[in-house]
Amino acid sequence: MRNPILGGVLAVLAVVALLLVYSSAFVVYQTQQALVLRLGDPLAPVTTPGLHWKLPFIDSVVYLDNRILDLENASQEVIASDQKRLVVDAFARYRISNPLRFYQSVGTVQNANNRLSTVLNSSLRRVLGENSFTSVVRDARENLMRQIGEQVNREAANFGITVVDVRIRRADLPEANSQAVFQRMQTERQREAAEIRAQGNEAAQRLRARAEREATIVVAEANSKGEQLRGEGDAERNRIFADAFGRDPDFFTFYRSMQAYEASMKPGDTRMVVSPDSSFFRYFRDPLGGTPPAAPAGAAAAPAAAN
Repeated sequence: MRNPILGGVLAVLAVVALLLVYSSAFVVYQTQQALVLRLGDPLAPVTTPGLHWKLPFIDSVVYLDNRILDLENASQEVIASDQKRLVVDAFARYRISNPLRFYQSVGTVQNANNRLSTVLNSSLRRVLGENSFTSVVRDARENLMRQIGEQVNREAANFGITVVDVRIRRADLPEANSQAVFQRMQTERQREAAEIRAQGNEAAQRLRARAEREATIVVAEANSKGEQLRGEGDAERNRIFADAFGRDPDFFTFYRSMQAYEASMKPGDTRMVVSPDSSFFRYFRDPLGGTPPAAPAGAAAAPAAAN
């Protein structure tokens, strides 16, 4: 027969045992690291994931993130060494490398972000203030970010933090200065464009003048060659005429007279004042070109026409 009192005691002991086990055990995940506090005093940190134990009701556990955390820093104005104002937007990435120191110095991630933001701003002003605007924006940006990261990392070590990376996302002039710079750049580009356009026009005029000179030379040479060829043609024509005249003087005279008629009797103006016995119209009077008084000549021309 079962003893109900013994059963109750065993049940109470079992509940107490479960409560003790539940209060003594804690789990650390891969993305976490823990710090055991005994009556508020931190003990050794727990960085390995898994099941761990602590004293029930005396120890407590504070969990810290084991992942890389981001710090978004607000944009701020920085004065470069050449007294130009810059709007710098930077961010940092860090992780909690010493949980005990982190808990003792800053306690929470929010406090760590505030302290690290102050350190980052100081480092930005210090490093960028020693360099010119051109170095920050273009020439030495990577080197400057490396210097800022080293300085922030040295000071962040006091918080149990290791800074993984510091980046300058944007470094520009303030809006008012940017407009002035853009206006100055626009004016400069317009001046350069006008200068280049003037140089282009000068080159075009030079090329056009050279082309016209060469065209004039080519035309003059062509005219000279044409005149030469025309003179040679005229000489050849005269030679042919002379040869034709030597072979058949009557036919040559007839041919030249026909050319004279064609040139003188153009449509619309056929009036001529010429003596009727002029030799100009002798072929009108006689197809052989003879004249009445010169009958022997006409008799002499008949054989020539027969030839």
